[in-house]
Amino acid sequence: MLAISTLPAIVDHTAALVVLAGPDGALSDGARSADAATRGAVSAAAKAARFEGEAGGIVELLSPAGLACHRLLLVGTGAADTLDALVAEKIGGAIAARLLTSGEVHVNVDVAGTLTGPLAAHLAHGAALRAWRFDQYRTRLKDKQKPTLASLALIGADAEAAAAHVRLAAIADGVARTRALVSEPSNILYPESFVERARDLAALGVELTIMDDAEMKRLGMGALLGVAQGSVRPARILAMRWNGTGREDVKPVVFVGKGVTFDTGGISIKPAAGMEDMKWDMGGAGAVAGAMHALAARKAKAHVVGVVGLVENMPDGNAQRPGDVVTTMNGQTVEVINTDAEGRLVLCDAMWWAQETFDPEIVVDLATLTGAIIISLGHEHAGMFCNDDGLAEQLRSAGAAVGEKLWRMPIGDAYDRLIDSDIADIKNVGPREGGSISAAQFLARFLKPGVKWAHLDIAGTVWASKPGPVWEKGATGFGVRLLDRFVADNFEG
Repeated sequence: MLAISTLPAIVDHTAALVVLAGPDGALSDGARSADAATRGAVSAAAKAARFEGEAGGIVELLSPAGLACHRLLLVGTGAADTLDALVAEKIGGAIAARLLTSGEVHVNVDVAGTLTGPLAAHLAHGAALRAWRFDQYRTRLKDKQKPTLASLALIGADAEAAAAHVRLAAIADGVARTRALVSEPSNILYPESFVERARDLAALGVELTIMDDAEMKRLGMGALLGVAQGSVRPARILAMRWNGTGREDVKPVVFVGKGVTFDTGGISIKPAAGMEDMKWDMGGAGAVAGAMHALAARKAKAHVVGVVGLVENMPDGNAQRPGDVVTTMNGQTVEVINTDAEGRLVLCDAMWWAQETFDPEIVVDLATLTGAIIISLGHEHAGMFCNDDGLAEQLRSAGAAVGEKLWRMPIGDAYDRLIDSDIADIKNVGPREGGSISAAQFLARFLKPGVKWAHLDIAGTVWASKPGPVWEKGATGFGVRLLDRFVADNFEG
């Protein structure tokens, strides 16, 4: 993770220097000073590059005469009335992307008079998020391909920026946890090793509960265990509880994550092309673990529980068959029409156990549940299905604030009838049409009366085929910042 200094005691003047400019290339105080020191080279370069100060736009000068630094970046902030936290993060991300493999080790960003308070911290946050890479298994990178940027210092930041950074750094660590989990190959990350990687959350004050397959069998979790029965990797349920309220009478908010550490589709096997992507079918569980890290690390004054159901879906001789009927923890029977619709079978038992154990009023589940949601929304929004308008708006607003956008999808009786089974209480798939909706309706059948619930289908957002403003190609960490903001806005004083 990129090291951030908000109030540096000693400034390294040989480090790369970033100065800022607004609309029409209007130079900040720091940029004007750099321009004067270089005898107009900064403004001349901006003019030659037709730089207009657009947010994240960059003009680069190497070895500028008159300055001690070896590299200077003039970076646009856009118009002042549009400069919010997301824009500041975009600016920070652009800086990190430009310098990450440049050979520069340190960068000073002069924010004096331009980015004050939390906005400066959000610039640093965006840089930290964008600088994260997963190079663990790349042993033959050339030197010019290796990240060199190690630290970023905010010059001219105030104490308010420093305070905001502490909170944002905790969130960035949570995002990094999620990205690492989602990026790992499935021979390294499986239900048991996922649990092992969560044990260090205890050092942050998170209370862990771990259930093995014997305990799940005793509780009657036939749906979850049915998915796992074709794998040599035993299933696990992991609950992570953080209570920062100091009280035991506050009902928790519960997050539930789908943790299919690899999904072949089982007997209803997927096509070979692209199957390697199914290592990230545990993206919902990864997001929940990262959110719990963020909340605990910043000492959130809220009571939150994260529950993840962890399985591997494989097609061996003991695997679940299409047409099998399984019994869930709450006694409902499910006809398994398609073994590749396994996530809902994992979630239904995990959701029911979470309600039985923690008695929440609010349950939010996250899952890479359906390809159908990608057909509907592409990769720009995650799908949101919700039985409560107030909860839906809280989640939508939280997502919009952090750039993790949600689009509300319909649910209702007409869709619910699509999953009625001829021989059991319910079948695990409906018709091809409305596939993401019927999947949500399946989960809705496992809610206790009065529980407010939202299902976030994040299949299109946990992995990116190209870099974005604050992520590299690969795992995005989607969901961590959304859940953290949801808690901060609605459950902390």
